[in-house]
Amino acid sequence: MSEYSDGVVGDQIKAKLEAALAPLSIEVIDESHKHAGHAHAVMRPGTATGSGGTHFQVKVVSEAFKGKSRVDRHRTINTLLQQELAAGVHALSIDARAPGE
Repeated sequence: MSEYSDGVVGDQIKAKLEAALAPLSIEVIDESHKHAGHAHAVMRPGTATGSGGTHFQVKVVSEAFKGKSRVDRHRTINTLLQQELAAGVHALSIDARAPGE
């Protein structure tokens, strides 16, 4: 299990998605600060350390999503980010589109 510091998780998410999807555009937004008081934010095994690195919004446009359903797009991203989800990313909001959508 990996431990992450603020900013590192977002960079890792972005790098993995770029490598796998060759996106035309990508945004990875750390929204953890909006959830700092929630119970999952307390440091314990299986959670990210500190107040960052637990809640992310991902916006990605890629040819890889052309012809795929919304569910398939989300499954693709969730599969790519299994390690991050297991290591403390608590929530992932996904906006995955094909070019022109």
